[in-house]
Amino acid sequence: MADNRPKPDDRSDNVEKLQEMVHNTIENMERAEETMEFSNEKQKAEIEQKNERRRESIEGMREEIKDEAAARQNKYH
Repeated sequence: MADNRPKPDDRSDNVEKLQEMVHNTIENMERAEETMEFSNEKQKAEIEQKNERRRESIEGMREEIKDEAAARQNKYH
């Protein structure tokens, strides 16, 4: 018979995963800004809008990093 019990929640590396996500998002923003030099006005506006959404995502991820770090410090209680 298959064991259908859910796997335990392993949050031990969430902080590191989130930090990597922030790093990758910042790199994507930088690459997008570099392409603006070769973009038309419509493309530039789209890049700016996308980078604004990325900035908002980064803020959320940083808040989550704080929460996860606090949970880790409190041994996830």
